[in-house]
Amino acid sequence: MRKLWGGVFQSGTSSLADRFGQSIETDLQFWQEDIAASVAHVHMLAKTGILTAGEAKKIEKGLEQIHEEGPEKLPRDVEDIHTAVESRLAELIGETALKLHTGRSRNDQVATDARLYFHNNLLHVLDRIKALQAEIVSQADLHLDDLMPGYTHGQHAQPITLGYWMLAHFWPLQRNGWRLEKAAALSNYSPLGSAALAGTSLPIDRFLTSRELGFSAPIPSALDATSDRSWVLDGLHCLALCMIDLSRLCQELALFSGHEYGFVKLSDEVTTGSSIMPQKRNPDFAELIRGRTSQAISYWVNVASMMKGLPLGYNRDTQDDKPPLFASLELVEDSLNLCTQMLAGCDWQAEKMKAAVHGDFSTATDLADGMAMAGIPFRKAHELTGRVVKALINEGKTLEDLDSESLQRLVPEAPASALKNLLPEDSVKARESYGGPGPKAIKEQLIHAQQLLKMAGFAQVL
Repeated sequence: MRKLWGGVFQSGTSSLADRFGQSIETDLQFWQEDIAASVAHVHMLAKTGILTAGEAKKIEKGLEQIHEEGPEKLPRDVEDIHTAVESRLAELIGETALKLHTGRSRNDQVATDARLYFHNNLLHVLDRIKALQAEIVSQADLHLDDLMPGYTHGQHAQPITLGYWMLAHFWPLQRNGWRLEKAAALSNYSPLGSAALAGTSLPIDRFLTSRELGFSAPIPSALDATSDRSWVLDGLHCLALCMIDLSRLCQELALFSGHEYGFVKLSDEVTTGSSIMPQKRNPDFAELIRGRTSQAISYWVNVASMMKGLPLGYNRDTQDDKPPLFASLELVEDSLNLCTQMLAGCDWQAEKMKAAVHGDFSTATDLADGMAMAGIPFRKAHELTGRVVKALINEGKTLEDLDSESLQRLVPEAPASALKNLLPEDSVKARESYGGPGPKAIKEQLIHAQQLLKMAGFAQVL
């Protein structure tokens, strides 16, 4: 196996050690970032006079050829991507390639490459969040008035609308986008030029490479720069939170598509059948997102557990920070795309949802509110409403059957005005408090979401 070290060693590592320590297959995911960082480094070496203009031009031309060739031409009998690029460069331009590594170490190289990869791929995730938000806003606008049950503890609680339910999933995505942008900003500092841990005696310019690569600034401490993986944990944490919110959406879609609910039919594109039961339409991909959310959570735990005992300075343990980060980014992007597909193909059964609300006693709070508006203390009104509900259940009736005569019989102190919002439609229309499902409140929320969707990036909403 080709290595960038070994002069002091009398023999090489064993084949098992080589296989165990090799990271080239993982590293190939950021081969382009490694080349970009190398080009910036070469530009700096030329401008500071460490390399001649001719040497820098020759190295840059070789790196450009490697980029044009693609990763297929990079050797695999190497430890990592840095060795692969340098080895291929030597094949193309000869001994001048050996000057590429002047003033840097693999320690600052890998930290730089990984940060660049995170930024580049995070842009795709942020775009996918926006796309899912756009689908949610579109669906919410279509279904602002479609009644459905609202749930707490898995039980019917109060009437809401499908549009209201949809928009409730918009805001977690907004927070996730905002968090990920902040994670990107926190990680946008350059380790390049920190070398192994203590910088270099060569007259390098870390600010120059930082600017060329789009970083905000170089990390002030070379020791911290090569040690820090907190930005990986920030990213994994935010990505896991995003998956948790997607999992909750998928759980509801899986439930709502079941026969017991019958609120929605998921499209053929995002469901599968059974090998033995021909009638089945399984929400497999909603279930897979729900299940793989545990992977995203475990990735954070994996890296956090790895980092907790490491002293300052590069440690080989951190070679294993990248597979969880790469996997989490891919998982979240795929899951966002699938959730967008699922919602776009939903066939909502409006009449079934509306029927589920009637007769479920979910307007009981409206009866208590009506009594409270008439001057009865709410705690007393709550108790009286409970008495009414119990009596109606015993009589085989629902709150929609309650009239002023029955109310006077059951609760003499309750005014007839308390009956005002007992129909689910009226209950929803009455809930105009900020954030509620009433026509004015939900329209205000929809406009707010539409405005945020048009903005570049993710504004803080709270």
